[in-house]
This record gives sequence, C-alpha cells and structure tokens, in this order.
Amino acid sequence: MLTAFGATVLTFMMLMYALERRHRGFVLAFACGCALSSAYGFLAGTWPFGVVEAIWTAIALQRYVAGGEEVERS
Repeated sequence: MLTAFGATVLTFMMLMYALERRHRGFVLAFACGCALSSAYGFLAGTWPFGVVEAIWTAIALQRYVAGGEEVERS
C-alpha cells in the first residue's frame, strides 16, 4: 500500500513539474506533490528523502506566493 502511494505521489509530482510553465496553479500543485512525497519519505523510514522533499515544498510555495515570475509564459 505504501509503495503504491509513493509511486502515485511521485508520478503526480513529476507531471505537475512538467506542466508548471502552462499555468501558475501547477506550481502550487507541484508543492502539494512535494509535500505528499515528503510524507511518503517519512512514512517509508527514509527521512533524508522526506527532508529534501520538504525543502522542495518550501521552494515551490515561495515560487507560488511570489507570483510565479520565474515561470516562463508561453
């Protein structure tokens, strides 16, 4: 069950990362994916992965709050 959760979360996170340039909302979705991925890391007992994903969550949230200036518009 935990493995399926992890695979689903990582797939979602990577898809949202790929779509970030299309709309600012995908940056927020990526942040949510990172947070879920961090939770997976801690639940799986791989705390370094959980910590790194928590950092990515903070970075993505900062990008979202800043208005996505660094996200290129097509």
